[in-house]
Amino acid sequence: MDIFFKSCGSRWLLPISDYLGFPLEMVNFMACQLFALLSAFWFRLYLTPRHSNPLVRHTVATLLGIIFLIFCFGWSSTHFLATVLANYLIMTQANINHVHRYTMVMAMGYLTVCQVSRVVIFKYGILSTDFSGPLMIVTQKITSLAFQLHDGMCKKAEELTTEQKLLALNVRPSLLEYLSYNLNFLSVLVGPFNNYKDYIDFIEGTNISSRLRRQSSMRNGQNDNYKIQDPSPLNAVCKKLLVCSGCMLFFLIITRSLPIMYNVNPHFVSHAPFITRLTYSLFSMQAARPKFYFAWTLGDAINNAAGFGFSGMDENGKASWNLISNLNIIGIETATSYKTFIDNWNIQTGNWLKMVCYDRAQHHRLALTFILSALWHGAYPGYYFSFITAILITLVARAVS
Repeated sequence: MDIFFKSCGSRWLLPISDYLGFPLEMVNFMACQLFALLSAFWFRLYLTPRHSNPLVRHTVATLLGIIFLIFCFGWSSTHFLATVLANYLIMTQANINHVHRYTMVMAMGYLTVCQVSRVVIFKYGILSTDFSGPLMIVTQKITSLAFQLHDGMCKKAEELTTEQKLLALNVRPSLLEYLSYNLNFLSVLVGPFNNYKDYIDFIEGTNISSRLRRQSSMRNGQNDNYKIQDPSPLNAVCKKLLVCSGCMLFFLIITRSLPIMYNVNPHFVSHAPFITRLTYSLFSMQAARPKFYFAWTLGDAINNAAGFGFSGMDENGKASWNLISNLNIIGIETATSYKTFIDNWNIQTGNWLKMVCYDRAQHHRLALTFILSALWHGAYPGYYFSFITAILITLVARAVS
């Protein structure tokens, strides 16, 4: 039974896994992400919107994403297809007035069942990488699209915030567009989460011009028709890959010498003084963060390499590629409050929570948002303890600020 439920990705790289001493799941993940980076450059240079039909770009992005899922997770990749297809049926067949509710219940329910099953099967253990992480990103995309569709087809303009107006959809996506958005190779393994409209603009090649027009309109009230050469993301990609290299080096030297699982080592727990265990916990937790920095920054770089992630021109007139960036490392490491920390950590998940819960809840918005965050993260008691206490911490911070 355990073997049946565990992730069973490709074993082609098992010799490399044995040689390096890394889990096979991690090696498969890295191989796919490195191939995705090369594919992203090819996608931008040879499948440009000027020379390739959006249908071709959607198809290639989807097929590569599905191949990565099968390579990394084997039969477990059926979880992604199951939830995506089920929610597409809801989106196309359900009453549009309730489609956002049905989708939220279906997507979050399926994710929760998978996470609870994983806890039971692995007995609170966890693989270095497993299918629940990518499934969390897909859940974000499915639910956000449903809410944006409901905004565009059921609400009046005056009922929407400025941000909701920009993201609202008035036409249901086709099956290929839906699959491409949820399963494209750029973000299928580690994200980051992005909005449907931004992704479609990228596929159709209007993401940069529309972003520049919007920026110009906000600055001087004019809607200029930009017809300039697309700025190159090469500098942004190189900088982010340099950050990834630093994080990888830190992981190999520091993180592996401070294994986080040693915190629950029976001998350490029973014999070490409390202050020693507390100190080790602090440093091992700090040392564990760079692996998230690495994964999220690499995912951001992959999207940029494909030409996705342009956020406009900065105050110095240089192109900024931080539209879907998921973290601000300096902001995290120098955070002086809990709010500052969460504002710079997993940024796109924060945007999703704000979009589907905080901005829409009529009462107890803060509590409901943190509870949704706990449910989304998984069926581990630590998550519930962390996010429920975060409600109190945030309320106290607001009261004394």
